[in-house]
Amino acid sequence: MQASQKVHRLGLIALLLAIGAPTRSGAEDSAERTWTADIDFEIKAHYRDSDENAFPVNFPFTPDQLPPGQQAGELRTVEPGGHFEFSVISLIADFGFGEHWSARAKVDIHDRYDRNPTSDDRDIDIDELWIQWGRDAAPAVPPATPGAFVRLGKFAKFERQDDRHLESYGLVSTAFNRFEDLGIAAGLDLGSNFYLKASVTQGNPLFFRDPNALAGDNGTDAFLLPNPTPDVNSGIPILYDAEIEDLDTGTGPEYGLAAGYRWSDETGQNAFDLMAFAYQRELEESVTLKGTFYGADLDFLRGPANLFPYPGLRGDEKQEWGLNARGYIGNLSLFGQFVEQEVASLDRRGYELEASWRFELPLVWAFRGRQVFSHVQPAIRYSRIDNDFANPAITPLPSGNWDWEKWDLGIRLLILPGLDLTAEYADNEFETAAGTGNNDEWLITLRWRI
Repeated sequence: MQASQKVHRLGLIALLLAIGAPTRSGAEDSAERTWTADIDFEIKAHYRDSDENAFPVNFPFTPDQLPPGQQAGELRTVEPGGHFEFSVISLIADFGFGEHWSARAKVDIHDRYDRNPTSDDRDIDIDELWIQWGRDAAPAVPPATPGAFVRLGKFAKFERQDDRHLESYGLVSTAFNRFEDLGIAAGLDLGSNFYLKASVTQGNPLFFRDPNALAGDNGTDAFLLPNPTPDVNSGIPILYDAEIEDLDTGTGPEYGLAAGYRWSDETGQNAFDLMAFAYQRELEESVTLKGTFYGADLDFLRGPANLFPYPGLRGDEKQEWGLNARGYIGNLSLFGQFVEQEVASLDRRGYELEASWRFELPLVWAFRGRQVFSHVQPAIRYSRIDNDFANPAITPLPSGNWDWEKWDLGIRLLILPGLDLTAEYADNEFETAAGTGNNDEWLITLRWRI
């Protein structure tokens, strides 16, 4: 049995055992032995409308390596035009035992927007699966008493923004911390305000994907056939840290550190959180990803058949450091992130800023005792990536070093508790070798959580 199959099978067994655990109230048992369980399902339906664009590729593809009717290589919008679709069904389960133990499992079925990195990726994916001892205080929420935690499994990175107010992702969150890692993490509260965190994990492999809703198809089985017709087009990709596909110790772990300061007034309505973080690991010679015959990490950076490497490629170190800033002022939420990354001596950096406002609506309609349309929350996000390295003279991925900026503008309407509608527009602009390019997209999402 392959390692990836073992990991997913063991994960599903653990999830089933957790769901089957008994739930007992505090009245029946002491707090130290009380089980709690919160199990939800989430379904997302979308209307997506993507601009149609194509950008030339100077790689010497043979005629039979190109789709029918195409005379030269091109980067094309993943799936242009308007589309109605269901993107995912998620099972989200949170468990607790007593005052100190907790666990979480999140399983996605047919997650079309998180296919990693192609449409040939698996249909069932375990996004999160971890167990934790202790307390990990939420951002900008100073704990009343000192605490600590140790977490084991597959979990999000320290710096990831888990309270996004749009369905889309910015360039920085796509490139550096969109996907969970696998390993162990620990944290310590130094009083109410200062905190430290550390992790030893597998490290997400370096690959490429389109930053809009769909990742795009590159290196799928369809490309092994003459004049391939993949399910979707290549997209206009950026470099990104892909999802962990299976357990692989490889060249060694990734080490992470974070330190922060958080503050809140007595009401909790005004608060901020500042955090610095850093990661370091050695790149693998090659990492196999489900759904593509391209290898990740150094294999990807050296180009097809290792014949087209990025200029200046040296060593195997992958390092990054960054800063997070969160602020809450009444119904205004602010988030900012800066990341500097060096991959085998290739440098790039990214910035991301998001602001959202929550406006309460007057009571006009009610359904079963609950207000219909209780609030709206507009949001605006700006993100940018700058690359300080050159492309190979011949490459199938000319967008690899394009400097890119993205505006995401949208509004979320709460219809009923657990049911909301988000409409947003992504304005992409990047600097190609021939000038400025765009690849914009509308996304409307109906999300239902039960």
